[in-house]
Amino acid sequence: MQDERKILCERHELVMGRIREIGQETAEGKGCGEAFASYFAKVADFLIRLEDERSFIEGGGLKTASMEELCRRNRALYEDILPEHYGESYADPDCAVEKLGEAFGVLLSFLYREMRSLIPFVYEGRLEEIVIRLELFVEIYTAFSYAWQEAGETGGEELPAAEDVRRILYWFVSDYTETAVEEHLREWLTPEGNFAIDIIRNADLTDVRYLYAYGEYISENELELARFMADLPEEKINIMADTYTEGYRKGFEVAGKDLSGKKTVEIEYRLGFERMMRRAVENFERMGLKATCYRAPESILYNPSIFKAGYYGGEANRQYDFDHKDDKALFFDKNYRNHKLEVTRTAFEKYRDAAAVHAGPAVLETFGERDFEPRNKKHAPRMSEEQNSLWLEYRTRAGELRRQYIPEEERSFTIIAFPMTEIQERFDEALLQKLGMKSAGECYRAFFEEIIRVNTLDYQMYRDIQQRIIDVLDSADYCEITGMRGNRTKLRVNLWKLADPEKETIFENCVADVNIPVGEVFTSPVLAGTKGLLHVSRVYLNGLEYRDLELEFEEGRIARYGCSNFASEEESREFVRENVLFRHKTLPLGEFAIGTNTTAYVVAEKYDVHDKFPILIAEKTGPHFAVGDTCYSHAEEVRVYNPDGKEIVAKDNEVAALRGEAPDKAYFNCHTDITIPYDELGELAAVRKDGSRVLIIKEGRFVLPGTEELNRAFEEGSE
Repeated sequence: MQDERKILCERHELVMGRIREIGQETAEGKGCGEAFASYFAKVADFLIRLEDERSFIEGGGLKTASMEELCRRNRALYEDILPEHYGESYADPDCAVEKLGEAFGVLLSFLYREMRSLIPFVYEGRLEEIVIRLELFVEIYTAFSYAWQEAGETGGEELPAAEDVRRILYWFVSDYTETAVEEHLREWLTPEGNFAIDIIRNADLTDVRYLYAYGEYISENELELARFMADLPEEKINIMADTYTEGYRKGFEVAGKDLSGKKTVEIEYRLGFERMMRRAVENFERMGLKATCYRAPESILYNPSIFKAGYYGGEANRQYDFDHKDDKALFFDKNYRNHKLEVTRTAFEKYRDAAAVHAGPAVLETFGERDFEPRNKKHAPRMSEEQNSLWLEYRTRAGELRRQYIPEEERSFTIIAFPMTEIQERFDEALLQKLGMKSAGECYRAFFEEIIRVNTLDYQMYRDIQQRIIDVLDSADYCEITGMRGNRTKLRVNLWKLADPEKETIFENCVADVNIPVGEVFTSPVLAGTKGLLHVSRVYLNGLEYRDLELEFEEGRIARYGCSNFASEEESREFVRENVLFRHKTLPLGEFAIGTNTTAYVVAEKYDVHDKFPILIAEKTGPHFAVGDTCYSHAEEVRVYNPDGKEIVAKDNEVAALRGEAPDKAYFNCHTDITIPYDELGELAAVRKDGSRVLIIKEGRFVLPGTEELNRAFEEGSE
């Protein structure tokens, strides 16, 4: 190991020496043409700044520097992609093409993003990750420099062939994928030497300077949140963490899964929540679980991937991320897909024992960030139809690999959400006056308390009320859902038919375990006979806003779709196809649910934040419909029971039923919930075979006998 480290250090010294020469060469006109000289000088300058940052960290600067210096350094690393500068940055594909031409602009914009992925590696001290990227940059600079010199001697072409540059990038991605995948699995599945967990355990959380130790972009959002969390009473921190970890434990208990043989749990969180996560890590340890946490870097070596980020900071520029989300289009082909799957299998084999005792993720989501409306850049990489097909196949097979080593029937999860301080921007003077509050900060604290209350509502009350709803739904042939107040929904959802109503049930009685907060009943609908229009005037899905989202179903599958986000109907359809259908030609209706958390709905009304609620909470505030896989995806054979002892039998549909004969056609590896809020819901009725209708909700209020308590929140909210 010492010899390997020594060799890495020597490689690092050599490549940094070469990078320092680039600025001088380009200034003297020796390296390459003027336009490209500017690019390479700019990127070399960024890499030199990163090397200075590395020396600063190794010298203990993170512990001794002032808040002002840490803030300045952090901003300097991300300044080039901040919205106010992005349009002039080589990181913007359109800008890069304008300055460097179509042949090279997109390729070199991708290269710059890969260099920017070095930031967290520098903070984590991962020298090999640093060296291989620096060497990539020098290799491509050398290709341009050599072509320039040859042209000067022979009078030939001044630039290398664009395909040669793309080939260098391709082989970089291919050659180092194995190392990246193995490192990712190590961080995910083994707790030893975990970078983020070490910060959670040991940082002085009363001093917000600890945030800069990650290397993530730190905005005022993260700083304010960390200060807010530091000021919360210990009792509140304990309630938040205990609800989160107890929900995780209950998830195993309710599903009849054995937690005792598990050794690790993966935590996911936003920077600023470390105080809560410290308590959560301790709680998990009392369950016999050690926490792991990893970051999914921007590097293309980690994407496309079957992983998500474990910890993450502020988003310096969401348009930047949106522009580069399909960078894989530059190289993704059948050979690479097969290679990625092969090295993933090899890595899982290496960590087979660790995978066998991994319990699954515990996720802390955030919401309340500023709205983001992406723009489709002309030169941003886009996947071809052939690549789309390869990508969908890859996702399916990668998911199968993960489930082979971490079976769905042996794992669980939990997910909870809290608001970021940025939501204060919505608390204007009119709202403050209405609520009798003096400042947005006071309003945020009150709102945060409300969310804690929403996350800890009475488990038993909801269980009993939801059982009354299920009893009616179990007797139904299908459900009818219609909108009101401009909502054009008119949908018929066909339901599973029970063979033994005394022992079986269609809907799951979902209380506060894996999905916090409490408040929904859900089923996997029958596709045949499910038809009509689902319309929502405004909804946020996976951080993206959709206006007038429409999905029309025939035989339970999406037949037509669109939204009004863009002036062009074609562009709006493509937006839905890419981000709701995930490039599939169609998706089935995988879930039909009725949300019962009227308290959450009233809180959203009170603070005027309906559009800010994450789907985790929003799905509990009205009926919702998920397109894609069912909630029981890949675990259909696991027997699941409601609190009343009845077995839930509606766990698959006509698509998932193909899993035995054609598993590649049975799953889509996506599941997106779309909610109709109560104020847009005209009627939700259960219709029996004899044609009789039982109303469950009418004009946004629960009318089924025994559910009246759910309307109390509406009454209290109007007082």
